[in-house]
Amino acid sequence: MLSPNQREDVCSTLENIQFSLELIAERFQSIRTSDDFLDSKEGLEHLDSISMRLIAIGEAFKNIDKISDGALLEPYRDIEWRGIKGIRDKLSHHYFDIDSEIIFDICDTRLKRLAWAVDDMLQRLKAQA
Repeated sequence: MLSPNQREDVCSTLENIQFSLELIAERFQSIRTSDDFLDSKEGLEHLDSISMRLIAIGEAFKNIDKISDGALLEPYRDIEWRGIKGIRDKLSHHYFDIDSEIIFDICDTRLKRLAWAVDDMLQRLKAQA
């Protein structure tokens, strides 16, 4: 169980994650294939900015997991939390090895479900207040 201050901090972090997910979705709209990230200056800018947001999201979920002692993420077993938290390390420490196909797959197939989970977490936490 989170204290009121912890709940407030986690809600704020989840709202920041929501904002990042919205930015990623907006920037991903013009991307149709993983090659679109590499074929133009604009594509590379999208790849860079999306990657930075994924780093922030991964770090945020690491912190949320630590604060909640795993309890907040546990009900959402269909979300690959280990991968979300791990992508932060991969992108941060191996930035020049970013795989546009992996970033494309994340954006194309995984972020909508994550956005739903974040919305649900926020609703549940706010209902506890």
